[in-house]
Amino acid sequence: MNALLIYPECPETFWSFRHALRLVRKKSAQPPLGLLTVAAMLPAEWSLRLVDLNVIRLTDEDLEWAECALVSGMIVQRDTAHRVIARCKEAGLTVIAGGPLFTCEPEEFEDVDHLVLNEAEVTLPPFLADFERGLAPRVYRSTEFADLRETPVPLWGLVDTRQYATMGIQFSRGCPHSCEFCNVTQLFGHRWRKKTAAQVIAELDGLYGLGWRGPIPFVDDNLSGNRTCLRTELLPALIEWRRGKRGVSFSAQVTIDLADDGELMQMMVRAGFDTVFVGIESLDDMSLSECNKRQNRNRDLLEDVKRIQRAGLEVQGGFIVGFDNDTPSVFQRLTDFIQASGIATAMVGLLQAPVGSDLYKRLEREGRISQSVSGDNADGSTNIIPRMGLDSLQDGYRKLLQDIYSPRNYYRRLRTFLREYRPGGAGPELSGSQVWTFFRSLYYLSMVGKERFRYPGLLLWTLLTRPRALPLAFGLAVYGYHFRKCYELLTALGACDTRHNQA
Repeated sequence: MNALLIYPECPETFWSFRHALRLVRKKSAQPPLGLLTVAAMLPAEWSLRLVDLNVIRLTDEDLEWAECALVSGMIVQRDTAHRVIARCKEAGLTVIAGGPLFTCEPEEFEDVDHLVLNEAEVTLPPFLADFERGLAPRVYRSTEFADLRETPVPLWGLVDTRQYATMGIQFSRGCPHSCEFCNVTQLFGHRWRKKTAAQVIAELDGLYGLGWRGPIPFVDDNLSGNRTCLRTELLPALIEWRRGKRGVSFSAQVTIDLADDGELMQMMVRAGFDTVFVGIESLDDMSLSECNKRQNRNRDLLEDVKRIQRAGLEVQGGFIVGFDNDTPSVFQRLTDFIQASGIATAMVGLLQAPVGSDLYKRLEREGRISQSVSGDNADGSTNIIPRMGLDSLQDGYRKLLQDIYSPRNYYRRLRTFLREYRPGGAGPELSGSQVWTFFRSLYYLSMVGKERFRYPGLLLWTLLTRPRALPLAFGLAVYGYHFRKCYELLTALGACDTRHNQA
């Protein structure tokens, strides 16, 4: 069986880093980990090709070679997934689809021949057995959750790692929390399940053996879901694995209460972690109660962020506006907090209600679901009818983005962060490719972009006052270029909409 594994193109989003990727001469932020893992579960006698449309084109030769196509993706890839499926059907291929997009919206894909939903470790084996006999029904579902100790090492060899900025791996699934706006527990449950440390090391060995010497984000929805496991299993294994190895660093999504555990933060830094993403969401305890984000309530969030930074971990922050308890003052309060915290990568989005989330169920009962969710929580859209009023919410949101990602405020925020940050170890080094990227960035950021003197000024200030953080300052400046380009389009579209409405 010739099987074509296809990953649809992602639109430009906050996390696509599309503009930054152009500067570093990469084509995509990271490869499709889910499809690479599924590939390792397919029969050994199958011939496989993986086409990541964020990196390469799907050619007629690919379609002529294939007998079936396996498509996966996220909700944000909905439109491109439809186009890919239509093209595969025109070529006469049997289309098999799975992953979060299809699990959440199976009714939207009537032209798919087989829907293998939920976790592939559970639903893919029975499908393959039935498919081989020619008796496979259209839909495979399961309420059972997978034992990740049975998950194979992804087939990294199917992709050209040189085309990617990072290479993600996964240690756990599930989250013990019940945030109302999140559908993670609907997809993966509340019970925190994990691979063994040996599995993770095997995956890292595979990547390292292919020559990878760059960032490796853990894509877990909540890596800190079981701190005891991190402390006794994963982190000691990573610390041992990194001995004598250079160029590899880790990042992860955690909860804000990591700030309470200085020992664990020190272990994470020793293990190679340099960045954590934290869902801060709101500064208002009423809004946090509303969305059931109990772990963030009654805390000094600003001091929490600074404690994590001082431990040697950059904090990326997720924020949401549009809660029922939000008032127009939320935009300036959030702007002030982001500036004071030094969170360079501040993803601010309008509240959305994913299908299956508790928020969706509540607002559907209230008649407040207005459209399909976009899957991009930072594109200025929402599928809910907000209490504040949609025009007020979107106007305040666009103003907030203009403020925090203006060159003046962004570069001030970088200095605020670098004053707090205490890098662990010997500090990162500029690689040969980064040196070339540095010269490209001088052109785009100092001559073409709006940064002008601010970019070289930041680098000089960092060199004189925080020399070990120079590669980080350089990288964050490049990220800022992407964020501004991304949000400039959003705010420009908003201004056009406003002028149109006034006319």
